[in-house]
Amino acid sequence: MRSHQAYTKLAGLVAFVPVVKAHGYVKNIVINGVSYQGYDPTTFPYQSNPPVVVGWTTSQTDLGYVEPAAFGSADIICHRSARPAGGHVRVAAGDSIAITWNTWPDSHHGPIIDYLAPCNGPCENVEKTSLRFFKIDGAGKADAGATTSPGYWADDVMMSNGLTWLVRIPPNIYPGNYVLRHEIIALHGANQVNGAQAYPQCFNLEVVGSGTDAPSGVLGTQLYKTTDPGILYNLYTTPQPSYTVPGPALIPGASSSASQSSSVITASGSATVGYTSATSTLAASSQASPTRSGLGSSTPSMSSTSDSLISNTKGTQASSSAGTSSAALFTSRTTTVAGSTSTAAMASPDLVPLYGQCGGQNYQGSMACAQQKVACNKVNDYYSQCVLVPA
Repeated sequence: MRSHQAYTKLAGLVAFVPVVKAHGYVKNIVINGVSYQGYDPTTFPYQSNPPVVVGWTTSQTDLGYVEPAAFGSADIICHRSARPAGGHVRVAAGDSIAITWNTWPDSHHGPIIDYLAPCNGPCENVEKTSLRFFKIDGAGKADAGATTSPGYWADDVMMSNGLTWLVRIPPNIYPGNYVLRHEIIALHGANQVNGAQAYPQCFNLEVVGSGTDAPSGVLGTQLYKTTDPGILYNLYTTPQPSYTVPGPALIPGASSSASQSSSVITASGSATVGYTSATSTLAASSQASPTRSGLGSSTPSMSSTSDSLISNTKGTQASSSAGTSSAALFTSRTTTVAGSTSTAAMASPDLVPLYGQCGGQNYQGSMACAQQKVACNKVNDYYSQCVLVPA
């Protein structure tokens, strides 16, 4: 009887425990309609063999945050105890990436900021404390002229857009391997020192193109100070003061944010492990050396076209592209089983492995699949890949 009473009392206490809305993590990124899985801190740490993804590994099992007191530590770089992702994804300079969170509490308000940092080699084994980040977008109050609290913020825009934020890769950036650092800073407790909450998320990118700009960056541990105006801020003051997005200035030519719209997923893709000779060929094709003085003063239109190369896509095909990506429709090129005649001249003698990319507008790699009974097949207007020929 006593044990039953104790259980009843405990159950009653549990019933009154307030429900805390979970913070989130980036579940996937979408490039030209192809979705790539991010790191899931709620399940991957407990799996013996988690999948290789483009998102960095973290110890964010509680979906927690990095507090300002830790802004000088390595945890602020890509979240707590972060380690480089085991794979990467290819994106063309000038293309947009749709970054989708699994959830986000509507009580949290604050800026969204995106950075790039060159890895100067494979990002899969980069030392994170050596990364130097430059800001490619940063949005704070979406209703800058409003004075009522708490206001309408960049993360509110993200939530109204299906938990998705679009960021554009600078069109003139020098090709190479980069870490994309995406971050929300929640300000609901930022009226006091150490009250802001940072939620950084990192991804490995291989940027292709012919750009020459290589902006200088800032070490991750030097991005913010605890008393920066954008970190120490009273969200609930009326009239609400103006807001300064924290961190270094935007690189020349970048905008505070891309035009936001929902993304349409047409296929799923896998992170690429290792690098092909096509990467070095593309990098070598750039005639000029990188310009380290920053991006030029002219800002290309968001509607301009660019070439997007995506690796290792798997999934079904559809007709729509993602969001407001600047990629043009691809003129896909296909080949038949190895040994037969290709519909277009081969770009290189290298053979493409199973599920590797073998076609697409301005694709410069091989269109010949490496295995028998494997053919280069059009997945959608943006991508062709080597797949098994049906028996």
